Amino acid sequence: MSIQTPITEDTIRPHDIFEEYLRLATLDIETYFRGVDMVYIDCPVCKTPGKEVFTKSGFIYEECNHCKSLYVNPRPCTEAFDKYYTDSPSTKFWATTFYKITESARRETLWKPKANLVKLLIERYQSGSESINIIDIGGGYGVFDEVINAVMDATCLIIEPSVHLAEICRNKGFKTIEKFMEDVDRNEIPEGNNCFVSFELFEHLHDPGQFLQTVYNVMRQGDLFIFTTLSGMGIDIQILRENSRSVSPPHHLNFMNPRSLATLLRNVGFEVLEANTPGKLDMDILFKNKDIIQDNFWRNYLDYSTEHERNAMQDFIAANGLSSHMMVTCRKTAKN
Repeated sequence: MSIQTPITEDTIRPHDIFEEYLRLATLDIETYFRGVDMVYIDCPVCKTPGKEVFTKSGFIYEECNHCKSLYVNPRPCTEAFDKYYTDSPSTKFWATTFYKITESARRETLWKPKANLVKLLIERYQSGSESINIIDIGGGYGVFDEVINAVMDATCLIIEPSVHLAEICRNKGFKTIEKFMEDVDRNEIPEGNNCFVSFELFEHLHDPGQFLQTVYNVMRQGDLFIFTTLSGMGIDIQILRENSRSVSPPHHLNFMNPRSLATLLRNVGFEVLEANTPGKLDMDILFKNKDIIQDNFWRNYLDYSTEHERNAMQDFIAANGLSSHMMVTCRKTAKN
């Protein structure tokens, strides 16, 4: 077996700066979410009632008995999230401080491999891929768009509602629509071969089904949609549960998994081409948190195993759909 060269969580999320971001987010909960109208939902996939499994920072997480999706219920109203993501202190900190400090490391360890993988998927699944429009939903700092331009002939359009991040993208020379995806009109999307991408956004969405329907509606026949998100069936989230830093309300509301997300996509009308978990950090996260793990097998394994063995275990986890980092490729096949 080929063992991955490991990266660590601290490479892309340095402990002190990430803790400061989480501290600011906790303060923002009081500012933007306390006392607002709450919305009760059923499972975003199955539309059946879930079962409460834990509470964190005042947010209740439920799990669907059928599809195993994990999600916040009830959740604050959409208007509260719109205000929060547009101009909150933690969002500003992420844009002006966190991204700036981690940009170089994330470019090398995350964005370059991701851009090469997206290029491979476009070549595999989309005809006429020699020249492509990349529509980056929630483009953040625009680093992916810089990198994808270096590996293929791509014209990038960024959709980014944060005033701070949208300004950064414009300053880098990218055409940027400062809107939430749900507010984007189809005539704002370019003609030609389009590939929509979205990275680490889906877990933030107030209404995942509505978001997917919006993306589907602005796509044209043959367009691809490639996105990453967190899987609630990922081994680190399953073991750590509310102690996982990935379970961080108000940011992360939805934790689907490869099977449940494929079901939701098909319900909207997408053809699901791939749904896998190419993650690299699960074992590093568990090793760093081994002192709080209650499960005997994993606590003892993490104490007993060598780094080489943990790297081999990470390869197994990624190959078998058990990582918390999930990547999905789907396509619109029907005409509007």
